[in-house]
Amino acid sequence: MDAEQRLKTAVDEVLAAANATSTPEALAKKLQPVLQKYLSFEAMTRRAVGPGWRQFSPNQKKEATTLFTTLIIRTYSSKFTPGQNPQIQYSKSCTPAPGRVEIPTTLLYQGSKYGVTYRMEEAEGWKITDVVIEGVSLVANYRTQFDAEFKKGGAEGVVGSLSQAVAQNK
Repeated sequence: MDAEQRLKTAVDEVLAAANATSTPEALAKKLQPVLQKYLSFEAMTRRAVGPGWRQFSPNQKKEATTLFTTLIIRTYSSKFTPGQNPQIQYSKSCTPAPGRVEIPTTLLYQGSKYGVTYRMEEAEGWKITDVVIEGVSLVANYRTQFDAEFKKGGAEGVVGSLSQAVAQNK
């Protein structure tokens, strides 16, 4: 399956899950296996942490990835209003490097229009590695936050910050 088709399939599965639930908590639970199938949370976490990732122990990498996954899924789930589907227009993809593709879309949701670009990489099938909304990269946004935490407290600081964010975002 090519990247564009994989993205469309992912969006369809996400929307089906969103329409089958009525609360953000239930949606988060329902979306977790869907998003884990289509997003590379390990790559997203690694990039969000940046160069400091090399200083994380294997256990810290695993814990950071698990916490970041939970945080992203909860945050993503809270953006949906059950029964209100966005209209999505897919534009022509571009290939910035071999094995990478960017697929721009225009999303019309609740009367507002958003530019959303999905960055995907081919690794055991195409997976989303970043989402750029209105020019703001999800990964870069978190990287700014994690960089400050890493400078203050190293890998433990980042994991602690993620633990705190997940606990607050219940």
